Amino acid sequence: MTDFTPRFSLQSEALNCEDSNVWAVSDRAHRLANTGEDVIFLCVGDPNFDTPEPILDFARARLGVGRTHYSPAAGEPMLQRAIADIESKVSPHPCNPDDVVVFPGGTNAIYAVLSCLLNPGEEIVIPEPMYIGYVPICDSLRLSVKRVACPAEKDFAFDVEAIKAAISEQTRVVMINTPVNPTGAMATPGQLRALAADCRERGIWLVCDEMYSMITFARRHTSLRTAAEALDNIVVIDGLSKSHAMSGWRLGWAVARGPLVERLAQFAGATIFGCPQFIQEAAAFALEFDSYFVKQMRDAYKRRRDLIVARIGRIPGLNCYSPEAGMFVMVDVSEVAASGQEFAEALLDAERVSVLPGAPFGRSAVNHVRLTLAAEEAELTRALDRIERFVTHGCRQVS
Repeated sequence: MTDFTPRFSLQSEALNCEDSNVWAVSDRAHRLANTGEDVIFLCVGDPNFDTPEPILDFARARLGVGRTHYSPAAGEPMLQRAIADIESKVSPHPCNPDDVVVFPGGTNAIYAVLSCLLNPGEEIVIPEPMYIGYVPICDSLRLSVKRVACPAEKDFAFDVEAIKAAISEQTRVVMINTPVNPTGAMATPGQLRALAADCRERGIWLVCDEMYSMITFARRHTSLRTAAEALDNIVVIDGLSKSHAMSGWRLGWAVARGPLVERLAQFAGATIFGCPQFIQEAAAFALEFDSYFVKQMRDAYKRRRDLIVARIGRIPGLNCYSPEAGMFVMVDVSEVAASGQEFAEALLDAERVSVLPGAPFGRSAVNHVRLTLAAEEAELTRALDRIERFVTHGCRQVS
């Protein structure tokens, strides 16, 4: 009998070739913690809050009445209406429930949207630093990614002119993220309006990932759908993972217009066959009765941001700016280490604090590490004490 030689698709091979260093520090930290080491994790963006109890109660009630069957491919009407109502309240453009397609998480929504808009080899323009999850999606779809730097020297500020300059005749899609993971930068309404108009004039899709839309500090988020003057080339993606501490519920959505909505519904029907009924209806409830709980979490994130920024500002050799939004603070370690990767590795070795190196987010962040706000203030203080001790007494050896 001959040996069986497994053969895999190009899509799976692309995923298998993903940069192994992305979570290397975090993985090693977990191994250390499993041996009993006192490791502090500041690397992952999973909210450390429990899902609010009223949302849990509503989900239990929907389970109790049998909402456990197949759902329409585009989503449950109750959730589509809730999302459309929110969009209509904040936008000059009315939103119809039929403009909404529901997916199991924002990442899946992004995958579906890009699958429907781009063929292998076609060009997508993305500003960086960017969400790490975009990389495997674009790799698996075999897209040509053109990255546009938003430099640390300008606090990673959104740069519409740089994005417009990067668009070529080969560009099919521009994808932006505001507020940005990992930097917390936010685009202004004017910037969004200008970019939307430019993309429309060139016949290009503009996709906006707005997953952190409800976690803002200095000013309110403005959706691309609100800022754009016309919507026929616009796609907005959002979800409840961050804002409602519902990351494990896997619930996100895309809002678009016309033929694309039909394509997205067909894609959802063919690949996921709908999301669970009771989860969608609990999400609709969450969107309708969420103001108190979202504010509580947002206020906690703001206190944690202020704590980190103040402490980092007192540690010689480290620098950061105060992000406008999101769940992270980017720390510049260029004065004390050769790169964010070396700093993160050495910090874990010396002080058992796990932070995420910046390089996987893009070249603009190579000298940075990302610290999460998803930890209690006491835990953040403990971690910052260790970071200060590390920089003060031992870090120079990795520079």
